[in-house]
Amino acid sequence: MSASARGRRVRGATSVAVIASLAAIALTACAPGSSTGGATAATEVSTELTKDKVQLTIADETGFPLTDELTKEFTKQHPNITFKITRDTFQNLTANAPKLLASSTPPDLIRLPTLGDTVKDGLVANLDPYFTAYGWDKWSPAQLAPLRMTAEGVRGSGSLYQLGLGYSVTGIFMNTKLAQQAGISAPPETLAELEEDFAKAKAAGIAPLVEGDKDGVVNFAVQAAMNQYADKQQFLDWMFNKPGASFSTPGNVKGAELIRSWADAGYFPSDINALDYFSFVSRFQDDGGVFTFNGNWEATNYAKKLGKDLTFFLVPPAEKGGTHVAMGAANSFSAAAKSTHLNEVAYFLNWVHTNDKARQIVVDVTGAAPGGDPSQAQPKVEKGSITEQVLAAAAQVAKEDGQVDFMANTTAGIYAGAIIPESQLLVTSQISGQEYVDKVQAFYAQEVKK
Repeated sequence: MSASARGRRVRGATSVAVIASLAAIALTACAPGSSTGGATAATEVSTELTKDKVQLTIADETGFPLTDELTKEFTKQHPNITFKITRDTFQNLTANAPKLLASSTPPDLIRLPTLGDTVKDGLVANLDPYFTAYGWDKWSPAQLAPLRMTAEGVRGSGSLYQLGLGYSVTGIFMNTKLAQQAGISAPPETLAELEEDFAKAKAAGIAPLVEGDKDGVVNFAVQAAMNQYADKQQFLDWMFNKPGASFSTPGNVKGAELIRSWADAGYFPSDINALDYFSFVSRFQDDGGVFTFNGNWEATNYAKKLGKDLTFFLVPPAEKGGTHVAMGAANSFSAAAKSTHLNEVAYFLNWVHTNDKARQIVVDVTGAAPGGDPSQAQPKVEKGSITEQVLAAAAQVAKEDGQVDFMANTTAGIYAGAIIPESQLLVTSQISGQEYVDKVQAFYAQEVKK
């Protein structure tokens, strides 16, 4: 799941090799398929940018300035191409994407966190011709795998229908000033130590956790807990809609029960269900608590307020010395099958991954890795900065093969239809972890039948 990614340029830059490490991870992924039932561009494929004046439309989520910065730079380099960007909340955009793509005037490019039925319904363009034309086979198969879908609607392999504007990883931000006041000297190494730190903060009269769930984003924490107990491949099979896969596994129940215990202990804000994403981000920035679960896209934004009183670490494993598992995904965009400017859209997407200025913008604005060819010169960040920390964390997850997708991306309707309402009950101690898992699975089972 993605949320807001704000921030500005960092200074005093030095090269960071960890981005290359992240881009070099290897997962098994099929080569692009010949046909999966989605729409293949009828446009004659060209890698040359038109000299005609063209306006491209982009539908993006609210509060995500990366597209503003990238399109501004692209138009600076190519003045004949301009952009019109429309925005809506993550929840609304996810729900309304099929309607937008099916309209007579669809956006050329749309932020699409989950493909859902858009491939089967022929709403998004098959990017395989551009994969071949631009030589994207040099890019990390691991980063592209979740952006593929088969004819049967299973993600992880098949043809390519999306690319990312940055590639994220999630973890925990810690306000080090408040942590010291609570007697916490270093990031925890296990989930048990994390709980001990929550208890220390609460005993010191400081909020242990800054989270919000008006729009479901407490699921950064919910899934993080599940990740430490679940079988990673089983979880991915479910998220990729593999036939027979289930959310109702012992590991997921154990993780959800852990969240319920945190709710019972009073570690979550009492007004958690009234706090949307921007509210809890602002509260953490304003010294509202010691810890918050969030993604690397907030690194530079948090640093603007907290400065050096900030650190980032991966969610610790259940057992000391265990490998790390963390949510991470492309900030995924798809081209509309009906777009009359597919060549221009593909050129822009390729430019984001290959142009040095564009890649630097991705890192400066979001803290996310830019993707693309791992052999290409990497963007620079300030040595010792929070951006360097989150990129190093992403490289560590890659090295340990611990990256999983966001469960909110599993189907088009599951986030609004089940994850949000059930998590709101879970984090306020109104349902058990078992009930949470069962209700989400029941919704999923009905949706994948469609």
